[in-house]
Amino acid sequence: MTLTIRDARLDEAAVVWDLSRQLAIFEEMESIFVATVEDFRREMGRPDAVMNCLLAEVDGEVVASAVYFRTFSTFLCRPGIWLEELFVTPAYRRRGIAQALLDELRNRSEGRVEWEVLTWNHDAIALYEAYGASQESGWMKYRISPTDSPPRAV
Repeated sequence: MTLTIRDARLDEAAVVWDLSRQLAIFEEMESIFVATVEDFRREMGRPDAVMNCLLAEVDGEVVASAVYFRTFSTFLCRPGIWLEELFVTPAYRRRGIAQALLDELRNRSEGRVEWEVLTWNHDAIALYEAYGASQESGWMKYRISPTDSPPRAV
């Protein structure tokens, strides 16, 4: 098995979209996956693109992705990475591909690499803990989505 980790190219927007869609299906969130291939192509092609993507290839076949963006920690005063999604196709799981993607992200960050995991995804949790990642306690996640109601006066 020859594993290659590399940056996704603009002409691979459909591949990145498909891996993201597969993740949405796996996470039982396909109903809220509204992005199109053109959305991915547009974002990946912007000179100031926020989204970055690593692809993992085995013997020339794309089998995994890590979509991420840059962050910043004032406490460390260093840039970091937020891993938005990590997905390995089922046939290629448990072969060290996720770890290789995490290694590459660590190499690209002077600070933290952070992400979230669904509480029911025990395989991913086991992988992350074996990798040496630690769960952050004491923090609550908040989100404002485009479909949320406007804020009320406080």
